Amino acid sequence: MNFKKRLISTAVAAVIAFGGAAYAKTYAEVNGQKITDQDLKFILHSLGGVDFSKLPKDRQKKIIDQAIERKLLSDKAIKEGIENDPVYKQTLESIKRDLALEIWMKKQYAGITVTEKEVKDYYNKNKDKFKMPELVKARHILVKSEKEAKEIINELKKAGKGKKLEEKFIELAKKKSVGPSGKNGGELGWFDRKQMVKEFSDAAFKLKKGEFTTKPVKTQFGYHIIYVEDKKPAGIMPLDKVENSIIAQLKLNKFKEKVQKTAKELRSKAKIKYLNK
Repeated sequence: MNFKKRLISTAVAAVIAFGGAAYAKTYAEVNGQKITDQDLKFILHSLGGVDFSKLPKDRQKKIIDQAIERKLLSDKAIKEGIENDPVYKQTLESIKRDLALEIWMKKQYAGITVTEKEVKDYYNKNKDKFKMPELVKARHILVKSEKEAKEIINELKKAGKGKKLEEKFIELAKKKSVGPSGKNGGELGWFDRKQMVKEFSDAAFKLKKGEFTTKPVKTQFGYHIIYVEDKKPAGIMPLDKVENSIIAQLKLNKFKEKVQKTAKELRSKAKIKYLNK
């Protein structure tokens, strides 16, 4: 791992390790000592970083019990004098240096500010990054045969337009669609051209809001009838929708520059000697 990547990795580790320490939740007490989120982190990490809040109550209890046992065992180790062990002392010194760097990194990042002008300038100079493709919000009914698709189209033609048509489409989707969205009235939500197979997208994007396909649309999945609920033209995402992501990007850029500049200055003053292996 090169120097730049190590710095970024360390900064991320600092945010993860200390970001919520001041607001740690308490789950238990053992001999007057609190068992908090910080005590659970090691165990959760060993389980692949699972979300504690989403675990069943019985598994949460087991993890809390493991944290209690770790606390008791660590207390025992200290009472038996492990802190005087040479390996412990050597390892502790290494951890101290890593910890000092991580906390320093976190403070450097927290001290960086981004002005409103910088955000606007970045947005105006990088509008290509905020392009939004043409979008369609649609429903569909998927059936296995062209004959059945045509029969459904004929039923829809009798429904009229507007709200009545939409309600009829939803009703038929729930009754006859073999696709997974059928139970939700064929709802597909918003999508762009690239998110659907070509035949489906070509048909959907030709429709106007409130229209449906009057001919079955054949794809590898079967025969579709598509109803367009709404459309959004292609354009640029407004600043208020991307402001937070721009601030985060600018802050990260400034952080990288600051740390790399500091590291370069320190290297220029340091006595560095590479040893042959």
